[in-house]
Amino acid sequence: MKTIKYILSAAVALSLSACNFFESNSPSAIDGSVVFASADSTELVIAAVYEQFGQDKSYRNRLACGYQGVNTDVEHCSKNSGKAEWAIYTMTPTNGDLSTAGGKDPWGYLNNAIEKCNNIIEGVEQYGNLDNEKMSYLLGEAYFLRSFCYLEMVKFWGDIPARFESISKNPAGLDQKKEDRTVVLEHLRGDLKRAAELMPWSENCPGMAKNYVGRPSKAAALALLMRSDMYYAGKGVRPATWQNGPEWLAPDNVRKELYEEVLWAASQILGEGKESAKFQAKYEDVFKKVCADETNYYNTEVLWEIPFSDGARGQVLQYNCPKCSDAVGGLRNNVGGSSNSALTIVPTLYYDFADGDVRRDVTMQPSIWVYDNGAKYNSSAEKVLQAFPDMAADLSADSKTKFLYQKQQSIADWYAAKYRVEWMTRERTGNDDGVNYPIIRMADVMLMAAEATLGDIQTGGSVVPAEKYGIDGQSLLNRVRARAGVPNVELNAKNIMDERKFELTGEYVRKYDLMRWGILHTAMKEAKARLAQMDAHEGDFAGLQDTIYFKYKRCDDFSMPNVKGFVIDAVYGLKKGEKGAPADFSTADGWVKTCIYESSSDGRQLAPVNYTLYDYDNEACLLGRQYWPIFSTNVGASNGALWNDYLYAAN
Repeated sequence: MKTIKYILSAAVALSLSACNFFESNSPSAIDGSVVFASADSTELVIAAVYEQFGQDKSYRNRLACGYQGVNTDVEHCSKNSGKAEWAIYTMTPTNGDLSTAGGKDPWGYLNNAIEKCNNIIEGVEQYGNLDNEKMSYLLGEAYFLRSFCYLEMVKFWGDIPARFESISKNPAGLDQKKEDRTVVLEHLRGDLKRAAELMPWSENCPGMAKNYVGRPSKAAALALLMRSDMYYAGKGVRPATWQNGPEWLAPDNVRKELYEEVLWAASQILGEGKESAKFQAKYEDVFKKVCADETNYYNTEVLWEIPFSDGARGQVLQYNCPKCSDAVGGLRNNVGGSSNSALTIVPTLYYDFADGDVRRDVTMQPSIWVYDNGAKYNSSAEKVLQAFPDMAADLSADSKTKFLYQKQQSIADWYAAKYRVEWMTRERTGNDDGVNYPIIRMADVMLMAAEATLGDIQTGGSVVPAEKYGIDGQSLLNRVRARAGVPNVELNAKNIMDERKFELTGEYVRKYDLMRWGILHTAMKEAKARLAQMDAHEGDFAGLQDTIYFKYKRCDDFSMPNVKGFVIDAVYGLKKGEKGAPADFSTADGWVKTCIYESSSDGRQLAPVNYTLYDYDNEACLLGRQYWPIFSTNVGASNGALWNDYLYAAN
């Protein structure tokens, strides 16, 4: 079990967080000399920042749950039959899933968290004793959290207000206009270095933050600095408001400085000691430990994650796991709750992985879990017994006897699988599973550092850092690939882009990588073309066939006690060149035959009408709607300070 339950964890934290820091009579404005003179009371106000992440339409069930970071060339949102407007680049400012009056929406929550951080930073710097190690840490944490929120807003909306003073200090900030995102990103450079100075390594953090991955440390601040700088140095679609578009790069000297800063930060994290050792030996263990609530900082690869209370808040797992709603009561730890399973993997990725790459079967799962008497497998009792001969005695005695099994999905419904209910160590009893949301992990740091040694990979290396702080990008890439079980490749632009795809798919990183490389629009059009090739079994996908064959194997590892379990085994026809049926195919011997590319009701599963990555009738949306619009409720309440650009301007 988690040792810290930080979201909604204390009544006094709730009372503080209930106050709107935009109001002039907030506790921080009236009692700052008392609140911020004490490290303990300051920590409670910090808890009120975290509380914003656990709200409805925040990270609890939207921002970590398939509503941002999709679609990409490898990730597909299955919500609304795969046509959710935020996923197919047809988002509108009035979207009901994300826009809500009264600040109960992503824009409102992130801005509220920023304002709370502004108050904490000003209060601690005025009244706090920074010789106290806990107070110093809390100031660093406030800088870190504010930077995280701002970076998220840049990712989602692009250009935003840069409001680094509290409303009580600068009331005009209520109507502060949005401005070029570089103003924010430049400010974050100083803030995150300041956070890294104030916060020690996790083993030396004070109190509850010591060795706890749910609270940031020096490494988390440095890693977030790396991520922010890579965005800053990258390309970005820009509106005509700031300059003639469609894309923009910071000046050469600034980009060179940013890459060197990335490498400096990486050298601090990857130096000798415990931080370097956080890179896990087994890829699967990275995600098993997240699902199992491993929050000891030095036992996990994660540098910082948003913490949720066990079963009280947070639906990260249920939105990101293979579907298991039909397995309640049969699948281990799955005693209740639904599985929205919003994130699926674009099936072309399956064939992009090299043979033997262990990341493929961790990243994607082509089946769902079912717990019944075989009815969802087949309506024929005879065929159920052929496929599951171990159930013969049970089903002959009682046709209602249930068992657990994997049901093969169509080619269009292969789920993201880095979160799995069966990897939990506690029982899941409702939709709020409380599994934490990892923000950044060591492999990401290593690959960003490797990329930074190359400089501008999106412009052919025209800007390359001179100072590399001892970072060997090739060695870092080799280390990541060695864990995956695949041979070394040369460190170059194509290979680093591919490696980030193989390593980070399903973690809401890919879209923002494609955006900073300036290739989101071209990658999405290529993905559409590849899906057509796959459907026709042509080009890269020549040698495939519609039908696959498999057997079931008895495996009780994932079952509840006294429940028999079965997993798909001996698959044939999925690999290129596996034609026809296996030589020993016989339904009497337990072989199952199924067409995964076509159904009698829907036709071809990968046809554009059934599988949509973006608005195929309006490719301009791939440039004009990469960012979200600022929602109408927020624009309307801004007194003209906010507006929408791109294709949203006419809405």
